[in-house]
Order: sequence, then C-alpha cells, then structure tokens
Amino acid sequence: MSERLLRSRFARTRLFPKQGLSANVQGTDAERFTAHVNAVAPVAKLPGYAPFCQLWVYENWTSTRVMAVPITEHNRHLLRSAYEARTAKELPVLTRWFEGVDPPRARYLIAILYSREQMAKEGDAIDADWGVVGCLPTAEPEEIPMAPITMLRNALGVEEGGSGVALDRDAYARSVAFWDVHANWREYRQAGPG
Repeated sequence: MSERLLRSRFARTRLFPKQGLSANVQGTDAERFTAHVNAVAPVAKLPGYAPFCQLWVYENWTSTRVMAVPITEHNRHLLRSAYEARTAKELPVLTRWFEGVDPPRARYLIAILYSREQMAKEGDAIDADWGVVGCLPTAEPEEIPMAPITMLRNALGVEEGGSGVALDRDAYARSVAFWDVHANWREYRQAGPG
C-alpha cells in the first residue's frame, strides 16, 4: 500500500478509551488497529464529505459490533440522552444512545481518514499521508450518514471542534432521516483501578 495511515490523538481517545465507555472498536487496540489498516488493502475506498476526507472499507477482523441500531417499539425504552462534549474544549451537545441492546457483529469497519493537511489545520499534525479520525462499524460496505450534530459542529469551524466544512442541506436531510429511526449504543463497564 503506497499511502501510510496513522491514528490521530482524537481517534485514540474516541475509538480506544482507557476506562468508562466500552471501546468503539473491540477485540483489538490502537497499535494493532493501525498496523492492520496499514498492512491490509481496503476492499473499497469511498469519497468522504469533503475533499480532505476518505472512507476506507475493511472486512471486520475484530469483534466490533454495528454502531447504528434501528429504533423499534420493543427497544425505544432503552434510549438514553445527555449533553456531552467529545473533548474538554468542545461545547456539550445533546446526544442519544441505547443501553441494554445486543447489536450484531459488524461485517465491515470503515476507517474515516483526514489528509495530513487537514490534520495539521485541526491541530493534530501527523507524519503520514492520512490520519484515522474515526471508524464506522457497519453491516454493509456503505457509509452511515454523519450525525446531524456533527454536521452542524463541522460548519461552526475548527475553533468549535469541527472541520470548517459548510452545511449541505441535502446531506443534512438524509442524515436526519436516518438518525430519526436509528441510534448508537453503549455498554458501560466498571472503571478498573489506575
């Protein structure tokens, strides 16, 4: 593979947290994840939401489960919400998720990549062609729509934790249609010592 990938500081804390929430990517750690995406060719490369973003699709080699669960009358009572920030510098936003659901194992992991130039613009300089900023565990080799609040945060600019990409009304409408009937899930675990 000619292009080299490196996980970003942001992805490390979001995908592989040390304690509290379960990891977004399960059955591996940050070092093994990075080694895998650098050693194995993706099954597809998809365009991202901006020229500096690409989505690389890999067959799931981990125990990671799908991230989006359909909302039904049988699981609606398991939805939770809170105001949360992804980092200490960001403003908290309303977030919704399931607790107590058992989603299936994902068939694909879609690595969300930002170019070296965009990574530097966002204050996370890397020594690689691309930085992994996220991962979408999916049942199909297709992108899950970015959450509406993420689109809004991106439009606010780098200063507010976004990327500086203007809001696309059509993409926003597609996102709302998807996330109105789906939610992420979380599994809390006891924080261990240290």
